[in-house]
Amino acid sequence: MSRRFWLMKSDPDTFGWDELKAASGRRTTWDGVRNYQARNYLRDGVQKGDGILFYHSGEEKAVVGTCRVSKPGFPDPTDAAWTAIEIVLDRAFKTPVTLQAMREVGALKDMVLLKKGSRLSVQPVTEAEWSTVVKLGRGE
Repeated sequence: MSRRFWLMKSDPDTFGWDELKAASGRRTTWDGVRNYQARNYLRDGVQKGDGILFYHSGEEKAVVGTCRVSKPGFPDPTDAAWTAIEIVLDRAFKTPVTLQAMREVGALKDMVLLKKGSRLSVQPVTEAEWSTVVKLGRGE
């Protein structure tokens, strides 16, 4: 199976990019997801090596960097009925890519994040969307 891409939301007041940077090995267990569709993505879709756009929700509303999946779906240690993964920090963006900035890029018009009512904490991202957001984050 080829590499896939995902966007994962986290409220920086709960666990943000700075906490991931400070974590041992710059990795963390991504747990606590309590939505069935997001759980299904973690359980059935996310694979080791997949790319992740790390999105700060809350006030900031921006992709702040990339991560990769270091361990695919396993029982969530906070509740084994759910699924967790392990992620490792890849790179911080030079410039956070805000939700508003993404809305202004035609190549991202079909991105799940930009759909009305999209609230999933784990969302698929196409390779083209991934590349576009990464270029924006690098300031290209």
